[in-house]
Formats: sequence, structure tokens, C-alpha cells
Amino acid sequence: MLAAISAAPRPANVYSPITNIQYALVQKDCAISSPLSVSDAYAATDRTVPTRIRRHASYDRELVHAILDADYLCHLGFVRDGAPVVLPTLYARVGERLYVHGSAGSRPLRGAGEDTGLAVCLTVTHVDGLVLARSAIHHSINYRCVVVHGVARQVTDPVERSAALDALIDHIVPGRAADSRPANVKELAATAVVALDLHEVSAKVRTGDPNDDPDDLALPYWTGVLPVTRTYGEPVPADDLDPSITVPGYLTER
Repeated sequence: MLAAISAAPRPANVYSPITNIQYALVQKDCAISSPLSVSDAYAATDRTVPTRIRRHASYDRELVHAILDADYLCHLGFVRDGAPVVLPTLYARVGERLYVHGSAGSRPLRGAGEDTGLAVCLTVTHVDGLVLARSAIHHSINYRCVVVHGVARQVTDPVERSAALDALIDHIVPGRAADSRPANVKELAATAVVALDLHEVSAKVRTGDPNDDPDDLALPYWTGVLPVTRTYGEPVPADDLDPSITVPGYLTER
């Protein structure tokens, strides 16, 4: 997930992509890999067991990782001044930890910087199909989602923060971190990263056809699934792009 460091030396006052060896040291020294024991499944808790349609729930670690790795937009929920707030933001998974991008001036990120951290609920959802039943009440969607409960903390260690920022960029467009100008001191001061360990986690998935009532099966209405997929178009160059700069392979190969 993390890009290799470029051959040209980077100034000391900016972050740069790190090598696999450096990343291993980050995992050891900064605990990017969660200290939680790793098994095939996450433990179910009162907050991760759904109150309805429990058959759609899963705690399988591989499934959770696959759902998280297939997207880069999450919704981060927390309580501010006694009221719930949910914000869309970018994220990346590194081992058993999520990194969430934000502004240093953001209230939730400031709260995550306190000693107690910030209690949050993070969700990621993919819509895979519109499920059209014969009856209006049985319309649904096919989806994959993950819900993570926990306490977020602001990342202050410079090495972990550098690795997390690269992970965020490369999670969205693999290879981009090494193919862009690194952030300068002013930009880094305005940017914050929050870490959330994958401990209290669940996935929920729905697939398949509509669930019509037996009495509705003879009704003269079309029924089935309308698939929903995400596609990327052709890269559109900026108006001020130097014509000699070609589209990088990591975009044409998406």
C-alpha cells in the first residue's frame, strides 16, 4: 500500500514515501500494526450484533478487510455538544488500523488529540444493486458495509504520520504518493490524521433476489436486481498541464 521512496532526496521539512523496510520499523516502533491479537474473526459485542436480520452480519476478518479496501470514503460519527454529527471523509487501512484524513482545525480531530481520545463510529458502505420486488415494502438494496466502533486518537508521531499520509494517498490512487510533490511544513500543520484500531468491528452483506411473499409471486410486475457499479472515466488533463507530461500508468491501468 505504501509507495517506495523516490530516488531524489527529500528535504528534511517535508514527509516522503517510505520504503518497505522503513515501514516495518514504523510498525514496530510506532505500533501501526495493532497490538490486538489477530484471529480469523473479530469478537462480537453488544454494539456489533445487529438487532434485525442477523443472518446478514459477519465478523470475518478477511471479509471486513476486503470491504474496507474496496473503497476510500467513510462516514465518521461522533457526539459534539451533546448532538450527533456524521462527516464524510477519506480513510485507508494499514493492518489492523484505519487512518482518517482531516483538517487540523476540525473539532473532532482536536478531540481525538486529547488524552482520552474521541469515541467514534465509522462506517463504509458499498451499494451493489437495487432490489426491485413485486411489492413496494420488499424493495431493498444489495450492499456490503462495515461498522467500526472505538476511540480515535490523533497521530502525532512524525514517522507514523508520514506513513499514514502516504497510505491515504495510495489507497485512493495506488502509486500517486511517489508521483506528487510532498507536503511542506505549512501544509502539514494544517493537516491532521486520526487513527482508529479495528477491534470492535462487524460487516453486513445482502446479496441475491427480492424476497417476495408467496401470495405476490403471480403479480404482473417486473422483479429482479439492477446492478450498481463504480467506473472511472478517461483522465482529463488540467488546462495548465504541460503537454509533454503524459498520463501516468497507474491511471490508465485502473
